[in-house]
Amino acid sequence: MKIYNTQQIYAADKATIEKEGIPSYNLMERAGGYVYEWMHHRLQGQPVPIKVFCGIGNNGGDGLVIARLLLKNGYNVDTYIVNCGDKRSPDFLKAYDALKSEVKKWPETIKSTTVLPEINPQDIVVDAIFGIGLNRRPEKWVQDLILKINESKAYTLSIDIPSGMYPEKGLDKDDVVVNAAFVLSFMSPKLAFFLPNTGRFINMWDTIDIGLDQEFLGSLPVNAQLIGKPDIQQMYRGRSQYTHKGMFGHSLIIGGSFGKMGAVTLASKAALRAGSGVVTAYVPQIGVPILQTALPEVMVETDNFNGKCFEEIDFQTEATAIGIGPGMGTDEKTVTAMGAFLKTQKSPIVIDADALNCIAKRPALMEQVPELSILTPHPGELERLIGKWDDDFDKLKKTSQFAKKHNVVIVVKGAHTVTVYDERYYINTSGNPGLSTAGTGDVLTGVITGLLAQQYHPVEASMMGVYLHGLAGDIAVNQYGIEGLIASDVTAFLGRAVMELFAKPEEEQPQEQGV
Repeated sequence: MKIYNTQQIYAADKATIEKEGIPSYNLMERAGGYVYEWMHHRLQGQPVPIKVFCGIGNNGGDGLVIARLLLKNGYNVDTYIVNCGDKRSPDFLKAYDALKSEVKKWPETIKSTTVLPEINPQDIVVDAIFGIGLNRRPEKWVQDLILKINESKAYTLSIDIPSGMYPEKGLDKDDVVVNAAFVLSFMSPKLAFFLPNTGRFINMWDTIDIGLDQEFLGSLPVNAQLIGKPDIQQMYRGRSQYTHKGMFGHSLIIGGSFGKMGAVTLASKAALRAGSGVVTAYVPQIGVPILQTALPEVMVETDNFNGKCFEEIDFQTEATAIGIGPGMGTDEKTVTAMGAFLKTQKSPIVIDADALNCIAKRPALMEQVPELSILTPHPGELERLIGKWDDDFDKLKKTSQFAKKHNVVIVVKGAHTVTVYDERYYINTSGNPGLSTAGTGDVLTGVITGLLAQQYHPVEASMMGVYLHGLAGDIAVNQYGIEGLIASDVTAFLGRAVMELFAKPEEEQPQEQGV
């Protein structure tokens, strides 16, 4: 699913108006009408108190249309105009006149001097105060209104975007945003919905088609898109009956050190579960008994030293793909060995965990990383690579610049893991908070390495690996719960995750943010 930016939506509005030969107000009526139908389908005339808060721009105009249609169809509605400026949009004024002329219950205007209305937990609040055009912090009294909405515990439906949130800019510590139980986003979700600092204000969201010109939208290039089951289905390569292990690649997982052999064990098993035909683990000599006992399916190769960490990385295995880093440590001898290893590599490799930290200790090593390699940092590791960022949008921008400079793929791990390549963001839609546990990153390294070994393109291997990893976690959490989920559970359900790709589709459900 494409994620359109603000200017693209405005351009689509204009293109639709010109193509259909209609006034812009007709789009407002259309948008408000679709939201009313969405609400009516769920409420079915229930007499629940509904409070509609409207700003004075086009988002507020949408709210006025919604309020008018609710009132005309017998709902218990109070409408409030949040008078947060002197300039009202022309279409807002048309919607205001329509409300006054068609129903007897006029809206109440809230000003800076007005006592804020009571909002009760049993109310439904329709938040139509600010839309995607917001670019500065609202006045203090408007912030107080937003805080009152949040403190009321009323069920809050935000129209297009929660008021106070910027669609393409991060939040400061003093910004106030509506805590939306549900967001109905026009045509596509906003990038802000999937970033930690802003996405936390959204419990669930769904998109609503308000009839903008699909041909025009389809022609627009975007730099962000959601990756879901249909995308992964298209990438997946089935297997014929007449195959053998040599046709599905040989993964080499390099890692482990004293006390951290579990990481390379998890990654090696995950590479097998991801479909790699053969897997070899390259570990310090102390790790041989552990690997041979824990994973009889995995071959083991070692360095020539009897130490607790790598002093060299010199293997004989002819691997199709290499993943390096899990549990490797950052001893100076290991950092030196890492540098020597990188000089010998020409094909893309997967770089995770301590391998990233070794590069962070010696930034010049980044110049030796093969093009199209896949880096899989958690936030701390990412910061050591690209430096500090101002907000989540700045983080993505700096990550994109770093990835472009070195021509690598970067998997930015988080609640919605983002695969960054060629100035594009591929946002994952699977996974849950249960994955916030030790070792799941090592599993992801193994999955991506296993896919890379099967000759998936590095960008595809990253997107597919992230999605299957999250989907396996979604399946596992149904058995173990969020708190009980551990990394090896994710590996155990990787096969089920692949099967789920082709299970009979269920009715599309709204997206939940996991807050």
